[in-house]
Amino acid sequence: MRKSWKSPFAAALAAVLLAVAALAPASLAADVTDVGFIDQAALSNLPAFAAANRKLGDIKADLDRQFGARVRGVKNPNDQARIAQEYQNKFAAQQRQLLGPLFQRAQVAIASVASSKNLSVVVDKRIIIVGGQDVTRDVVDLFSGVGDPVPPVSTPPPSSVGYVDELQINALPKIKKANDDFAKFQNEQSNTAQTKMRAAKTDAERQQIFKDAQKTLLDKRKELIDPVVDQTRNAIADVARKKGLALVIDRSNLIYGGTDITTDVTNALK
Repeated sequence: MRKSWKSPFAAALAAVLLAVAALAPASLAADVTDVGFIDQAALSNLPAFAAANRKLGDIKADLDRQFGARVRGVKNPNDQARIAQEYQNKFAAQQRQLLGPLFQRAQVAIASVASSKNLSVVVDKRIIIVGGQDVTRDVVDLFSGVGDPVPPVSTPPPSSVGYVDELQINALPKIKKANDDFAKFQNEQSNTAQTKMRAAKTDAERQQIFKDAQKTLLDKRKELIDPVVDQTRNAIADVARKKGLALVIDRSNLIYGGTDITTDVTNALK
């Protein structure tokens, strides 16, 4: 599961990939006919998923009550963390049990529809502006039909759409260091600004303190984060060019098929 908070590098990389994904379909529409897309909200709203999520909500409420009773009176932070992890694991197991078979059925339905339409890749509808084939209805019908969807015999054909796993790139030492250094600097500046705010006597002084802090952070971001973002962008572009890819997106926007260039990009960045 991805964290809802993104590091400065991750947010910048996501913006780069989103820009590429959003702009590319217009130029690809005339040349690439093997790209499909799905409205994932339509799948998540199907009765089977809705029922599973309602049941998960009940399970979570029950586990939360159990956790509250169990942790009450526990003073040791390590014991609190251990108990919290125990209940997180219990909830994750219930998620896998309830949603796992549904996700598997959906993946088979997507693969079957993609194969029948000769699609090499299926992406999330949100990154499509123009072009591509909408296969949402076909997938929904197959998922909701009688009997289990039959997986295709063949694997996806080679695709001109590549993808990178943002999480693996974020874990590279120099990128992790840039993120950690910026986070440390940001925390220090926040503490400094709060001290100044408490001593400020007027709104004008407080506004100036805020502006100065924002500029200091922006300058530090340009120093620490922008260079690794540029290096990553260039590495992705170079790998895509060598492999003849027309488009590169983030792994989170990919649903089926595609060409994984994560290893090539991470090797180029090491």
